[in-house]
Amino acid sequence: MHIQPPLKTIQFVRGGEVVSLANVPPSRTLLEVLREDLGCTGTKEGCGEGDCGACTVVVGEAEGDHINYKAVNSCIKLAHSVDGLALWTVEDLAGANGSLHPAQEAMVQCHGSQCGFCTPGFVMSLFGMYQNHVRQGRPITRELAQQDLSGNLCRCTGYRPIFDAAQQMAALPPVKIDEADLLSKLKLLAPVSKGPEADFTYKSPRTLPELLTARAAHPDAQLVAGCTDVGLWVTKMHMQFGKVLDVTRVKELRRVEHYPQHIAIGAAVTLSDAFAALVADRPQLQTFANRFAGLPVRNAGTLGGNVANGSPIGDSMPLLIALGANVVLMSRRGHREMPLEALYTGYRKNVMAVDEVLAWIKVPKPVADEQLRVYKISKRYDDDISAVCLAIKLHMKDGVVASASLGAGGVAATPVRAMRTEAALTGQPWTLQTVRQATTTLRTEFSPISDMRASGAYRSEVLGNLLQRFWLESQGMQQINLESFVLVEESS
Repeated sequence: MHIQPPLKTIQFVRGGEVVSLANVPPSRTLLEVLREDLGCTGTKEGCGEGDCGACTVVVGEAEGDHINYKAVNSCIKLAHSVDGLALWTVEDLAGANGSLHPAQEAMVQCHGSQCGFCTPGFVMSLFGMYQNHVRQGRPITRELAQQDLSGNLCRCTGYRPIFDAAQQMAALPPVKIDEADLLSKLKLLAPVSKGPEADFTYKSPRTLPELLTARAAHPDAQLVAGCTDVGLWVTKMHMQFGKVLDVTRVKELRRVEHYPQHIAIGAAVTLSDAFAALVADRPQLQTFANRFAGLPVRNAGTLGGNVANGSPIGDSMPLLIALGANVVLMSRRGHREMPLEALYTGYRKNVMAVDEVLAWIKVPKPVADEQLRVYKISKRYDDDISAVCLAIKLHMKDGVVASASLGAGGVAATPVRAMRTEAALTGQPWTLQTVRQATTTLRTEFSPISDMRASGAYRSEVLGNLLQRFWLESQGMQQINLESFVLVEESS
């Protein structure tokens, strides 16, 4: 008779106290644990897909002698992923005497709540902003408020009073977290390696050798790296996983390494940190980085997970393809490297063997005279999935296109490279005639499908339009898209 052993116990710090939960299934979400197991019903369930922000919580992780605070969506975050971390929900912010935290008080003073359903999520995003900006002595501008609250949706108030609240927090009496005490508690929760586990349910290796060993031993385990897509399989498709292998704690894969010719971004680097590294080399990518989902998704999701998942509407891949990025696959047998576009064999299918993991994304450094733009077309400007994404990188020499690299998303079963269009541009003078010919090629290079986001004909037309936009911008025209509009501070 087989007896199911107890499931792994989760431990985290909440409200200054250590919480221990036993027998938590590997596919159980953090939102389910909070609402159903701990009775924290202030955290709301809205969309169940990381889109509306009603379920936002803040997690804290020790980084040296300080805590790194991140607002994340609890609805698509697996509960086991907070093992060993600190956690705050909206119930944890008020003082012992009932005094409101500045994130809460500012919402009251600025009338930032109406029906109230979305309010806890907004408050938690404000709390994350408070810890990362106000407590660090950095002002919250209107533009920053809009960027950091892009993952929270409200149907009632409009966003002006909520942006007001974000800026009002700094004027309120300060509230400080005792990080020294919190760090000491987190240190006690640090895992002790016990070697191979006979009963594998949810495993978070801390080193790359541990990860590769676990992958070889458990090829049937579901790999997760932030869970912003796999979480949807749980909440929307009701999938359950008997084994989960989480790569996000592997120290080697949490690094961004800089080399003379390229940067190497580990597969466990969050989207927020990965885009920060890309923007450091190419500042023109900042707007695109801000539009890649809302901040809670970027804080949880990883670049490696986005690439390995291979969704045809994943926004990072068209950019990386245009940049000439390579991926490094690793297993206990060794490693292999290939262009990113060569990773995919079909819709959400790739060349990885059952014992391999995607470990690194290698992105070339910019070269002189590089012209780069990436365009995202979606129904909603912020916090939305692309209907079409097009990245264009050209290298000019004496008015001639010396090289061209184009990556596209939303137009095929996988993220793709527009090789025919590249050939139509390369070696040609950078003129309107060249662009018109390449536009015709680009519109016919793919056969996109029609779905809820756009028709196939629309996608083909837009691809060509985006190349024309690139031409106009190269000629100095800037006031032709929403990116040219900048929020200004309201005068008092």
